[in-house]
Amino acid sequence: MTADGREALDVLHVDMDCFFAAVEVLDEPALTGLPVIVGGTGARGVVASCSYEARLTGVHSAMPMTEARRRCPNAVIIPGRHDRYGEVSRQLHDVFHEFTPVIEPIAFDEAFLDVSGSHALFGPSAEIAWKVRARVREVLSLDCSVGVGRSKLVAKLASRAAKPRATAAGILPGEGVVVVEAAEEADFLRPRPVRDLWGVGPKTAERLAGYGIRTVGDAAELDLATAERILGRAAGRQLHALARGEDVRPVEADRQVKSVGHEETFPRDLHDHDGLHVEIVRLSDSVGSRLRAAGVVGRTVNLKVRFGDFRTVTRAHSLGRPLESSSEIAAIASALLEGVDVATGVRLIGVSVSSLEPESAASGRQLSLLGAAELVRGSAGARSTAEPGVRLPGDAGPSPGRRGDVERAVDAIRRRYGQRSVGPAALVSPEGIRAKEVGDTAWGPNRA
Repeated sequence: MTADGREALDVLHVDMDCFFAAVEVLDEPALTGLPVIVGGTGARGVVASCSYEARLTGVHSAMPMTEARRRCPNAVIIPGRHDRYGEVSRQLHDVFHEFTPVIEPIAFDEAFLDVSGSHALFGPSAEIAWKVRARVREVLSLDCSVGVGRSKLVAKLASRAAKPRATAAGILPGEGVVVVEAAEEADFLRPRPVRDLWGVGPKTAERLAGYGIRTVGDAAELDLATAERILGRAAGRQLHALARGEDVRPVEADRQVKSVGHEETFPRDLHDHDGLHVEIVRLSDSVGSRLRAAGVVGRTVNLKVRFGDFRTVTRAHSLGRPLESSSEIAAIASALLEGVDVATGVRLIGVSVSSLEPESAASGRQLSLLGAAELVRGSAGARSTAEPGVRLPGDAGPSPGRRGDVERAVDAIRRRYGQRSVGPAALVSPEGIRAKEVGDTAWGPNRA
């Protein structure tokens, strides 16, 4: 029984099998049975998804595309189509809504479902899982794996156990649905690698391995004090609870988005602030547009810079007032970049806005174009991790005026004529406007 007394197996985790690759095969049946790899096709691209035929050669998601090509030279490599996958994902969620309104999306291809209110219509949870799987197959002509448990942790691991597997003996079919009863949880969790627990990344796993802790069972034997000593108070408590199957997190149908942002990996390292400034304008333009479309504002602009050697630095600046203006986001991010030495070459840059709140809750919106008179430090509410000497805006500033009207007009034009129909002058190139679109380089660049 969980710490809050839950015993019923009311949590389902649905995970599509090789989703992006499966969609490509669905759209082009001639690819059936071939090793298909989807992702960024350039030298710095990564694998987003691959068919089980490709997995037989050792290819897996998040692998550098250059390594995937080496391992599977006869693969069919396809650039990812973010819009198409989003379209199929929406159809998938329509299927989920046939069974329950309590759905927590995790990604395009997976979600948690709370079916505690669905038993009268559809039967026990295990029966619902099989019905969901059959309905997905009927509507989408795609396969999914479903895990059933009394918690999100167990349900997610159960769906993984239900999947097909690529082995030395070939592709082994999965069970499709795996149900973990409460009494079976300890035996189910104990042999799994400790990396399977939420919050245990590569570095944490390496630290735990130094203490001989490699499986969930090993972690479950730790007392709370030892777990906290090894990982710190918060992470230690989480490890201690999850290793014992204690996961009280509910399925959240309306989980609040914490930030809106974009990242861009460049085909080649950029070495100058001017070139990076254009990219910041491009990313900020899209971030501001997404904020306005979602009806939210934020108070913190975050900058991420990854160098050619994968060293990564982050900078942030918070205001005591809300902002949604693309121009202001770009100006703050560019100012943050000024304090970063980019001479060694920048591989990736990211811009995001966090500390979000509904636009309606933000009283007295005060956005500015950051004229020279407003570039001040030390105003009430402003907080920054910028380098010393970098001038950034405080809370004072004029109302949005025409700038806010202009940016909303641009949004309206784009909704009607496309993302590349209008944009900042800095983004105009011989090929047209270089507007950033959601997902266009989600898995790295498609060119060398």
